[in-house]
Amino acid sequence: MIFEGLPTTPRSAELVDKAFSRASRAGRAKHGHDAQESMLRTAGNVLSDNLENVVVSWPDFGFDVDPFYYELADAIVDVDRLRQALSQVMWASRQVESLRDEYTTKVRNANLETARKHRKQAFARMADVMEQIEADLRYVGDARDALRDLPDVRPDEPAIVVAGYPNVGKSSFVNRVTRADNEIAHYPFTTRGVHVGHFDRDRIRYQIIDTPGLLDRPAEDRNDIERQAVSALEHLGDAVIFVVDASGACGYPLSAQLALRDAVAARFRERDVPVLTVNNKCDRSRDVDADHQMSVETGEGVDGVLDAAVDAVAWRPDVPPSRQE
Repeated sequence: MIFEGLPTTPRSAELVDKAFSRASRAGRAKHGHDAQESMLRTAGNVLSDNLENVVVSWPDFGFDVDPFYYELADAIVDVDRLRQALSQVMWASRQVESLRDEYTTKVRNANLETARKHRKQAFARMADVMEQIEADLRYVGDARDALRDLPDVRPDEPAIVVAGYPNVGKSSFVNRVTRADNEIAHYPFTTRGVHVGHFDRDRIRYQIIDTPGLLDRPAEDRNDIERQAVSALEHLGDAVIFVVDASGACGYPLSAQLALRDAVAARFRERDVPVLTVNNKCDRSRDVDADHQMSVETGEGVDGVLDAAVDAVAWRPDVPPSRQE
């Protein structure tokens, strides 16, 4: 997953302590001007290198991040604010480099007492730069902590999104048709978790995604963050299985279920994503016009639904997915 390997983001005070401690050790190994210059260059290098590493460890949101992950990240953190913070951190890295080079020249051209003053002045200015980006480093660190545990959803592999009201059998269906390595991740916008499972067909790995808390109620009942998360799913899905329960055992009237189906279908069809209506619990009731009937409990029709979803995806590995166009 694109954010999984992000390293821990150091805080400003932590970096300053680290840089000045190493500078002190470097200075003790030398004498006179060499000691002052060594301390200055060591502190500058530690700060500038660590700050640059913070920035380059992140993917470029303008080029490297798939629209799905971009939208999802923006639903969890403010991507514009994050990019601004990263820009400020890189600015600080360059400022520290400039101070290091400026004061190295001053130290070389001064007597020893003045060289010490220059070195101390350089340290003070470097610490001031670090103080200026304290909030930016904190924001980058918080964003890293929020994004690193997203599930491993791969935009370059076919994905089937499962939608429908609660208790219609979505999770049971996902668990039945996928391998045992299903991943559950908890996002800030849903306490119930997002389930990602996998199955193989003709040597192609398919992802199947159950999204409780997102596509299980009308749009007007979702908050802004949830609506943005749904937009992310629109970039990812190659087909949608919308599960209804004609028996009403789920606790929601069929009319409400079909209204939600129509709303979900309208959104995904804007991106030419096929939507299959599947009636689960068909052993109890088939009283609905659906594309497929199944009963996860008895197993009836389950394989047929999965086959239909694979056919709807019509995945061709040699053709880039529509979401990458």
